[in-house]
Amino acid sequence: MNPPDESMSLLRYDMPIMVSTDHADLAQVCYPSGSADPQPSTSRRFPSPTKGKAETSSQQKAEEILNTMFPPKKWFKDDKLWVQQVSHTPCRRLDVVDLEEIFAQRLTEQQARKRGICPIRMEIYSQCFDELLRQVTLDCPERGQLLARVREEINMTVAAYQTLFENSIIYGIRKAREAEQCATDQKKNITAMEAEIRDLKTQLSEQKTKYEAYEKVENQKQQQMEKPYRAKIEFLKRIQQQIIDQRDEIEKPFPIEEMQFIVNGEEKA
Repeated sequence: MNPPDESMSLLRYDMPIMVSTDHADLAQVCYPSGSADPQPSTSRRFPSPTKGKAETSSQQKAEEILNTMFPPKKWFKDDKLWVQQVSHTPCRRLDVVDLEEIFAQRLTEQQARKRGICPIRMEIYSQCFDELLRQVTLDCPERGQLLARVREEINMTVAAYQTLFENSIIYGIRKAREAEQCATDQKKNITAMEAEIRDLKTQLSEQKTKYEAYEKVENQKQQQMEKPYRAKIEFLKRIQQQIIDQRDEIEKPFPIEEMQFIVNGEEKA
């Protein structure tokens, strides 16, 4: 395992310490019996060089809490076991000012987004919070433990939101694929319906042509059948008109002058 890059983290660490050259010690330190996590006793076994010889009980408690919050980093390099603990040096006002400057510089250098989801910004803020937690714990262990609980609650909340976000992305992708598949099916249906419409239009055009031809033939047949009857009807109409004219002529009143002339002619005879 390669040594961690201390310069990339805002959380302050002590200088690494070489503690052993035995592989068995590495397994014992990295994986204590009955637990996969480093124990606080490990930090007491390998004290930080920054500790004084006359530590108070409060300082020991704070350091134990720090080693529990931030387990020592361990790696094996060149057949040597190295351990690096979180710094137990109390902070000064200048350290806080430097932290603020480095914090702002990291956000700018790594081009963290100011809004929205940004893993870079979240990581830098997390490191800054860890460093503040370290400083507060050294000043007041109880306050540090309370802040650690706040940190865990925030991490759980962020993890829950991240899970919801990932699930929503998966759901959105699934729905997008379903919509894409539905769109593909609809396009196929539209293509099939358009082909059916073209076939129906072709059939309709053929039926119209057949109907027009049939209508033309039937009209010609009807005209041929009506032709003799029309001549007979015209003949009967003329006879009817003649009869009407004769009837009207007969029904006309006889003129009186002609009646007298006829009567006078008969008397002379």
